[in-house]
Amino acid sequence: MVAITRILLRRVALLVPLMLGIVLFVFLVMRFSDVDPASAFFQGANPTPQQLHDFREQNGLLDPLPVRYAHFVGDLLHGDMGTSALTRAPVLEQVTTALPLTLQLTFLGLGIAVVLSLLGGVTAAIYRDRLPDQIIRVVSLTGVAAPGFWLALLMIQYLAVDQGWFPTGGYVNPADSLSGWLKTMTLPALALSLPVAAQLTRIVRTSVVEELDKDYVRTAVGSGLPPRVVVGRNVLRNALINPLTVLGLRVGYLLGGAVVIETIFSLPGMGKLMIDAVKNGDPAVVQGVVLTTATGFVVVNLVIDILYLLVNPRLRGAT
Repeated sequence: MVAITRILLRRVALLVPLMLGIVLFVFLVMRFSDVDPASAFFQGANPTPQQLHDFREQNGLLDPLPVRYAHFVGDLLHGDMGTSALTRAPVLEQVTTALPLTLQLTFLGLGIAVVLSLLGGVTAAIYRDRLPDQIIRVVSLTGVAAPGFWLALLMIQYLAVDQGWFPTGGYVNPADSLSGWLKTMTLPALALSLPVAAQLTRIVRTSVVEELDKDYVRTAVGSGLPPRVVVGRNVLRNALINPLTVLGLRVGYLLGGAVVIETIFSLPGMGKLMIDAVKNGDPAVVQGVVLTTATGFVVVNLVIDILYLLVNPRLRGAT
């Protein structure tokens, strides 16, 4: 227990310079972009040069870059992400309103991807080089090659427009109607998760096949243990290391893919918030969404590190 705590504290300590680096990168990208916060604030109002100068002076935009970065970090530590140039509302308020939907979509898609990949990958490995394996391999290859936005458009056409089984877009809060929430989230979650599930299926299959070929599996089966017990207790536990590595990286894909999927299905999440902010020239909102998404990616990878320790205790001594 002490070793696990020490490893976790070390991981958390590494997050501090990592997050500062992310904040610095986002800060520099936004400061050297063509978007002028002063012009964005006065958009459509034809401000005078003096008004633009006064705004920049009042908001510290004329300070040296290191000073502006220090103020930026200090504001973030106090929960201040700035103010939207379009709505004049705090960016944090808009992010906290949109974030729950994106998290729902991301984790629903993640759950679907994990379930499908485990079922497909383990089945393909058990029936190696036989018909079920060949079918699953063809399907997974097709899924890897199919982009999420293309799947989303196909699903809207055939499952929503032609069959009428699902709505073409929109969002229903689960507190208002759980069935309505499931109907509005099923197609976006499937479009987001299927490419990830296809990739993970191939990795799970490869990892399980490698474990099934090891001596301890043959010994366990030869001693009379049912194969399903050997696979469930030993093979899966050892075979999940490589899929977990890819899963941590794919969560970033899910968060990024939500930008496109939410726009296609008109879901008022972080993706739609960012697209609207980019179209309307609202740099503070873009900055807030990017920082929130990057933070989520870092936190998820910390969780993956913890899962490594739970799945394979041998990693504790190697860390």
